[in-house]
Amino acid sequence: MSSKYPEDLLSLIAHLKKLPGVGSRTAERFAFELLGWPQDSLVQLSHTLKEIREKIPPCSTCGCLTDLGKCKFCDLAARDNSSLCILASPRDVYAVEETRSFRGLYHIVEHLLSPLDNRHVSTLRVDRIQERIEKNSVREVIIAFDSTIDADATALYLKSQLARPNLAISRLAFGLPVGSSLEYIDGGTLTRALTGRQNL
Repeated sequence: MSSKYPEDLLSLIAHLKKLPGVGSRTAERFAFELLGWPQDSLVQLSHTLKEIREKIPPCSTCGCLTDLGKCKFCDLAARDNSSLCILASPRDVYAVEETRSFRGLYHIVEHLLSPLDNRHVSTLRVDRIQERIEKNSVREVIIAFDSTIDADATALYLKSQLARPNLAISRLAFGLPVGSSLEYIDGGTLTRALTGRQNL
């Protein structure tokens, strides 16, 4: 990257590089592409970025993204409250929904366990999960994390904390490629992983 770029352009490139999968060259291309946009399009993008977190806040109950302050995933009249699927990201909810294989409730944990990144058991807020299990008379908990070391450690910890009589705890089938992200798994594979989930 050229050090002769204007400072504001360098700042824009640095921000773009924070996006996943965006390296220096890609960030430069994006930055120069944005410079070619009409001013009204740039203003609209700026306005969207400024307000996106206020307009799409996480649900205080499940952690999924809300639409105009309402969470469709917490609508007990439309969902099966006997099943609770625990996920690591609101993005993963939409991947599961596309399979049409699960109609239960969701719960998003803020972080996976990772002592090296200072993410310990307190960040999981297991008490909130236990409260939802009791309140909704949940009979099955499905842990639907990516297939990574941190995810495995988190799943085992959750199992130990949530275990109780008459509660089945399962995890997505291990047909998922090791190290894979749910975001990039095709619908067919994810459907098979859901239907073939295994007891923990």
